[in-house]
Amino acid sequence: MDGIHDLGGQAGHNALGYHRDEPVFKDRWEAVVFTLVRASAQAGAYTNIDQFRHAVERIDPKAYLEHGYYGRWLGAVETLLVESGILTTAEITERATRLGAAPDDLIAARPDPTKTQTTGIPAQRNPIGEAPWFQAGDAIQTVQAAPLGHTRLPSYARNKKGFITACQGLWPYPDLRAHGHGEQLQYLYTVTFDSLNLGFSEAFELNLDLFEPYLNPIEIIQ
Repeated sequence: MDGIHDLGGQAGHNALGYHRDEPVFKDRWEAVVFTLVRASAQAGAYTNIDQFRHAVERIDPKAYLEHGYYGRWLGAVETLLVESGILTTAEITERATRLGAAPDDLIAARPDPTKTQTTGIPAQRNPIGEAPWFQAGDAIQTVQAAPLGHTRLPSYARNKKGFITACQGLWPYPDLRAHGHGEQLQYLYTVTFDSLNLGFSEAFELNLDLFEPYLNPIEIIQ
């Protein structure tokens, strides 16, 4: 899906500010959130990483930018706990208020009460028992779709030309898996792009791991 989470290739954002020796958790609450995310999976709030990633994508956009890495995790796990029926929004709000939260605090979680079973880019076919469509060296062009559901094809790499570097075998397809449609498998490829064709100002090769439904064959790369 398109949203605030899809920041790759977009201008106007500062450097990540990564420091090699920085601590895993900068504050105690981050470690608590890490534990909550693991425990919520054991409790049945979600069953796979793609469901969790899709929950992160759906948090409040302002919170996505302001709450930091583990703040996004917290918003996602609250969303999943409500959607799975383990907790209610009212229960979470009451507990947070009791611990000192203010009524006007920005809430990241945005659970969907309808739990609509949307999908990302549709799978073109079930490849089990069939050979992959592409081989190393094949020229491809990514699809242009902007799906409502979860997908691992970033917006800056849509409708772009590249070539297959390697086939990584069959993997569960996240565009279906994130929405509870099972462990359907699709071939995954490493695809190499020219950064200039993706809109970057500096020239380099960029490798992305992309699923077969994201790719179409082309005769020649212009």
